[in-house]
Amino acid sequence: MVITASGPTLPELLSLYGSVGWTSYTADPGMLERAVQQSSHVLCARSGTGELIGLIRAVSDDVSICYIQDLLVRPEHHRQGVGRALMVQLLDRYAHVMQRVLLTDNGEAQHAFYSSLGFHDTRTLVQLPTTCFYQDTRHPLG
Repeated sequence: MVITASGPTLPELLSLYGSVGWTSYTADPGMLERAVQQSSHVLCARSGTGELIGLIRAVSDDVSICYIQDLLVRPEHHRQGVGRALMVQLLDRYAHVMQRVLLTDNGEAQHAFYSSLGFHDTRTLVQLPTTCFYQDTRHPLG
């Protein structure tokens, strides 16, 4: 596996996002392409044959905040260290930034993975008066 900051092509993006079922991204290819191109930093994990097997992207002011927007790995490459390698390299890139934030599914595997990388669920931070607010214009919550 090789990790590079070179941008993926639209067909590669559609294939990768589709492989993990992120249809809200693949339904509008132009939106996906713009989102990735306009990200602050994008890292791609490629197999020995050059296939895009993972991606992570961040949106940041490079001073006080870094939003880790997407971390995805092709299912056939799960549990092989691809996601961890991408995240570690991104965290190294933004080590000087005060806050690194991400939203993810509320599953046990996600909790274990992100906790192992030093992230905290805001619901458990009693020493910090922190919470997370979320608004998704595509799926208004009642």
